Amino acid sequence: MSDASTPVHVDVHLPADWADEAMSTDIRRAFTGHPKTLPPMWLYDDRGSDLFDAITRLPEYYPTEAERSILGRRAGEIAASTGADTVIELGSGTSDKTRTLLDAFAETGQLRDIVIMDVSEQTLRDAGAMLGERYEHADVHAVVGDFTRHLRHLPKGGTRLIAFLGGTIGNFHVEERRAFLGAIADSLEAGDSLLLGVDLVKRVSRIVDAYHDATGVTEAFIRNVVTVLNREMDADLDADAFDYIPFWDAKEERMDLRLRARMPMSARIERLDLDVEFGEGEELRVEVSTKFRPDRLSEELTDVGFEGLEWFTDHAEDFGLVLARKA
Repeated sequence: MSDASTPVHVDVHLPADWADEAMSTDIRRAFTGHPKTLPPMWLYDDRGSDLFDAITRLPEYYPTEAERSILGRRAGEIAASTGADTVIELGSGTSDKTRTLLDAFAETGQLRDIVIMDVSEQTLRDAGAMLGERYEHADVHAVVGDFTRHLRHLPKGGTRLIAFLGGTIGNFHVEERRAFLGAIADSLEAGDSLLLGVDLVKRVSRIVDAYHDATGVTEAFIRNVVTVLNREMDADLDADAFDYIPFWDAKEERMDLRLRARMPMSARIERLDLDVEFGEGEELRVEVSTKFRPDRLSEELTDVGFEGLEWFTDHAEDFGLVLARKA
């Protein structure tokens, strides 16, 4: 067992130059491919993270509070149902959203280990120190890694619950999502569990409003990716030459967030020795956010090896948590 003075155990699986290498690879692929598509992770520099935090407090943006309300009402049931003594959070960041869940496990006396995984070592060290003080009878283990590549490095042993919250699973395209859920299943033992936060299909206008708020915070968040590229890649893209285009893709049941060139333009990405051309109306695809129907997602989870699914929703049925046990 640990106490408040015990250091957090930290495993680092990303090299020091990981971010530079990954960004260079992603940007080159994005601007030489058709259509031009960026991974959403590059939205989250310091300003982007602050903007997203502001988004979560907007009246139009329901997912954060909806998920929090579910955890507030159901965390005790989740702890009892899983019987887990180890809680693992993927993409944990500051671990703010899991404290209600961890409190429920701690209250039962069953919480033995906390594992947090993200790409920022300093953020994990800070979060780990906070968790070590708050849950002094649990060991805290931080894994610095990419959850799409490093699930095999998660600690083994005990009865584990992997939490992947915030609706982040919606940022995956269909094939990526199924592969990722399969990889999570493969990383678990029979009797371990997955708690997955998902945004649900609902009235389209309510969904669209969450990504096209009246004060323009979401637009600023998406546009900020151009600032990131210009700064980190020594590029000269003109953010003001793009329109922000959030639209509902009815076939895929997802929001698709893009920047569309108002006119033909050329840009230089100096660090990649790359010249980029945009035609009028050509788009840079920045993020997707899929919305889910419980029956379809339940089928996907069953297909990759989960069983005994339990669904929890907020009162408005805007958001869902699905608890699934590894068969």
